[in-house]
Amino acid sequence: MGSLYWVAYLLTAALILAYILLRRRKNQLVLPPGPKPWPIIGNLNLLGPLPHRSIHQLTLKYGPIMQLRFGSFPVVVGSSVEMAKVFLKTMDANFVDRPKFAAGKYTTYNYSDITWSPHGPYWRQARKICIMELFSTRRLDSYEFIRVEEMNTMVRDLFNSIGTPTRLKDHLSKLSFNVIGRMVLGKRYLDKNENSVLSPGEFMKMMDEWFLLNGVFTIGDSIPWLAFLDLEGYVKRMKVLAKKFDKFLEHVLDEHIARRSIDEENSTGKDMVDVLLELADDPTLEIKLQRHGIKAFTQDLLVGGTDTSTIIIEWAMSELLKKPETFKKAHEELNRVIGPNRWVQEKDIPYLPYIDAITKETMRMHPVVPMLVPRKCMGDCKVAGYDIPQGTRVLVSVWSIGRDPTLWDEPEQFNPDRFIGKTIGVKGHDFELLPFGAGRRMCPGYNLGLKVIQTSVANLLHGYNWSLPEGMSSEDLNMEEIFGLTTPKKIPLVVVAESRLPHNLYHIIPNN
Repeated sequence: MGSLYWVAYLLTAALILAYILLRRRKNQLVLPPGPKPWPIIGNLNLLGPLPHRSIHQLTLKYGPIMQLRFGSFPVVVGSSVEMAKVFLKTMDANFVDRPKFAAGKYTTYNYSDITWSPHGPYWRQARKICIMELFSTRRLDSYEFIRVEEMNTMVRDLFNSIGTPTRLKDHLSKLSFNVIGRMVLGKRYLDKNENSVLSPGEFMKMMDEWFLLNGVFTIGDSIPWLAFLDLEGYVKRMKVLAKKFDKFLEHVLDEHIARRSIDEENSTGKDMVDVLLELADDPTLEIKLQRHGIKAFTQDLLVGGTDTSTIIIEWAMSELLKKPETFKKAHEELNRVIGPNRWVQEKDIPYLPYIDAITKETMRMHPVVPMLVPRKCMGDCKVAGYDIPQGTRVLVSVWSIGRDPTLWDEPEQFNPDRFIGKTIGVKGHDFELLPFGAGRRMCPGYNLGLKVIQTSVANLLHGYNWSLPEGMSSEDLNMEEIFGLTTPKKIPLVVVAESRLPHNLYHIIPNN
């Protein structure tokens, strides 16, 4: 009995000493400025329904580097070009890890995808597979015929809806999913004539749910000892969603494996799942690619390639409808460069600077991921003279950077002209504009995203005149967003199309 007493005494003394030392160390640290946290919840009370806007307002008060506390965890927010450059370039190697959120555990096969996998050999191999295999220039070029065919389908569908109000998002989602679906899966799995496990409508609902749940702030992610309660019900929804996705992805893999066993000699027409299955058989891989890893990668490719381009194009058309003079400038450029007798092809994009400016301005005002996917500090360091302890979560607010009046004149105004004659790009080198992030965790599929976004915007503007439904003015256009990992329009855009090109041209000829 006496020995147990002394063990308890020593443990208590050790805990008290550790607490004192931790408190003393914390008092010695020079932390970034920020609002005083409440007990237990920290600063979670300051987050409204659109956290990126709430955090932006706080940065206006506390500056370009700010410390918050979300429950048990310190969170540092960088909201300037200089801070973004530190976190994503200068000290990228120290901020390349991810915090372990519930979304990564339950919706991506226990952090097995590219987005949420922690820093280490598995993630490095996943990144290499993306860059060298899935999104190489050669492979993307080989899929151009798919993008052309699906663009043809969209422009013909729009032509058939001429003169009647139509939800633009429906056409854009179909285009994006059919493009990425055929590239990744090899066919349109969600066509009505396919014996699929999901209908198109069900799959689109799953996509919306995935982006919502991967962007929400759950109580359990911030206060781990309350995680078991699942107070918001998000974890329950994640588990339901994961089962639906897994059923579909199992169907996809079974079909691909059966096809490979029949036609092993055929090396042409490989889709991305075929490539992943081949890599799974590669004995030279540092870490064997397991079945759950293939499913996680496939899911990443589908959700990342479908939702983001749809969101950006819909926001672009919404902003253009509020600024009719931009339509005129875009039409003048398209008439001059493309002319009235053909559609826009991917090879034309470098010669369309105003179309490029429209897409950049849209991504400045409506970044798809307004606060880049959270990172985690891997080791104690100093940033701008402040101490950043190991384990601190880091957010880079591209929303705030896009509204910085020291970078942009009238930042709340949609003005593509601000990019004319400027060399600001979107490939992670210019920190004023980071729609795809930067550094080691930059979106690996940005090249594909740009191709789809720019050619879609160009052809929508070249092929049609656009207006709002009768009785509706541009002032009536709702520009609210929904928060998640991405920020789509709260109310989908409804438009009326009128033809600009001759009827017999509603077919895009592939590049030679």
